[in-house]
Amino acid sequence: MYNLLSGLSVLEVSSFVASPTVGLYCGQFGAEVIRVDHKEGGLDYDRYMLADNGRSLAWENLNRTKKSVALDLRSGEGRELCVELARKTGQCVTNLPEKSFLSHAAMADGREDMISVRIMGWHDGRQAMDFTVNAAAGYPLMTGPADWDPASAPPVNQQMPAWDFLTGAYCAFTLLAALRHRDATGEGAEIRVPLGDVAIGTLANSGTMAEMLHRGGDRERLGNAIWGAFGSDMITRDGVRFMVAALTAKQWSGIVEAFGLAQEISALEAELGVRFADGDTPRFKHRDRLLALFQAVASRLDYAELEKRMAAAGTTYERYRTPYEASQDPVLVGQNPLFGRTPDNPSGVDYPVARSFANMPDRARGEPRRAPYLGEHTEEVLAERLGLSSGEIGKLVDSGIAARSDEGRDYSKIRTLP
Repeated sequence: MYNLLSGLSVLEVSSFVASPTVGLYCGQFGAEVIRVDHKEGGLDYDRYMLADNGRSLAWENLNRTKKSVALDLRSGEGRELCVELARKTGQCVTNLPEKSFLSHAAMADGREDMISVRIMGWHDGRQAMDFTVNAAAGYPLMTGPADWDPASAPPVNQQMPAWDFLTGAYCAFTLLAALRHRDATGEGAEIRVPLGDVAIGTLANSGTMAEMLHRGGDRERLGNAIWGAFGSDMITRDGVRFMVAALTAKQWSGIVEAFGLAQEISALEAELGVRFADGDTPRFKHRDRLLALFQAVASRLDYAELEKRMAAAGTTYERYRTPYEASQDPVLVGQNPLFGRTPDNPSGVDYPVARSFANMPDRARGEPRRAPYLGEHTEEVLAERLGLSSGEIGKLVDSGIAARSDEGRDYSKIRTLP
């Protein structure tokens, strides 16, 4: 937690990954983030995996630092309250459709400087999610073993929703850009960020689109090799698989030293008429011959010995870990100041919690904050933002338009765990 955004309030009406990520990142830098959900929970409130008490661990971690307001968003009065909260706050992040009750026009009625950031599927209004835009952009068909038949090889999906997280980070950036513009000009902004455009735009920004069009076809599958440079997975005598990379002159000299291959590399250079120290091109072009040399050395050594040699030579490498192993690794997690703990999680589960990824050496990171219970801040926000009295709020609760905190409710009796 840093307080660089102290004084900024953001209303969030969202679900799943990309949109909640915007508020998470803003909250980690001190913004007050108010998430509004339907009173029974949004579409992602019970997203797998669930703790023993039936609460979603995904929801819990994407909604840390936030306040929670629970309204009946299926009713006209509940929707009007949500729109008014957005208008009073002045900036709103959502992934609801533009033609929903939470349109920019509705929020900006009487608030000309309103800023809205809306995450969409595709630019033409079609629905999308991370795995579908990933399929459209072509990345799953670039992944897999090099010896697969291009005509029949299946796609390989990745498990991390990368486009969701990238879209969330990009939307946090656009929100701050719009706020800076409003500070300078007084103008509001309507911003729409299609998830699909983030995927296909990144294909272009990375140079991959230009490459495919220039070559007139698709890139070959490379297995775990690094495209355009020397790097691949290897396996040691005792069965430990690791990844090594050599993109710079220093990294290349380090790996040659660690593996003790100076003479063999010189002999291969003489045979091929190249100098591998000259850059990525010769190393990538002859990657198979090089990998055979390095793998031969790895096959003769246990990982502990090879790791000592790679560390001493300044080699860039990492052992492959499962997510479970990574979560227990003392260097990655246990001794890493990125992590803290929030033992009062609604799920009742105690685990490491990430603070802001950014590290400011002259400022204390601060402790992470837990996620709210659904509706935990309904009364507080309606009173502070809309000026409603306790009696008025009580009537909204009694009529089912608003809901108080669901703390103490055991969802395990309601939700079926797979």
